[in-house]
Amino acid sequence: MLTVTVTTTGAGHAVVVHLPQTTAEASTTEDTGPSPIAPELKELGWGAGAFIVLFVLMRLVLFPRLKKGMDARYGKIQGDHQAAEAERTAAKAEVAEYEAELATVRTEARHRIEAARQTLEAERTAALAEANAAIAARRAEANAAADAARAAAEQHVQEAVADVSSRAAELATGRRPDAATVNRIVSELMAGGAK
Repeated sequence: MLTVTVTTTGAGHAVVVHLPQTTAEASTTEDTGPSPIAPELKELGWGAGAFIVLFVLMRLVLFPRLKKGMDARYGKIQGDHQAAEAERTAAKAEVAEYEAELATVRTEARHRIEAARQTLEAERTAALAEANAAIAARRAEANAAADAARAAAEQHVQEAVADVSSRAAELATGRRPDAATVNRIVSELMAGGAK
């Protein structure tokens, strides 16, 4: 290493620079000490020992614990995923079962409603037929009663007309006509008028 000696004079402003001529002269004059960049052998030994202890500690103790913890966590997460998938599958199966039961219930309800509708329709038809039969029977009775009343009224009217005609003929001719003849003529006239 090159060393330069600089001295100044007190009176003037003169500076004296002294440069050594040879390296031997320079090395004898000044001791530089240890190099700040190059590590010593003890430092290298301590660094290597610490590295080896840390490596052994990591390899034999810390890394297996870390790996065991990571494996346990991975196993738990995997188990949770499998449990969730099993729950999801079970839930889907339950939903499918529920929908199948719901479809069965709806089908059964439709069949029951249809059966009830058919029963009500049959009962309504039977009730209508019964009511129509009762109405027809009453109508027939009413028609028979009306026909009987009409026949009685016609007979009564025919008798009245025959009596009035006999009386009118008696008043007009002075003699009473034959009742059978008057009844026959009135019957023919009334039967001809009814047509």
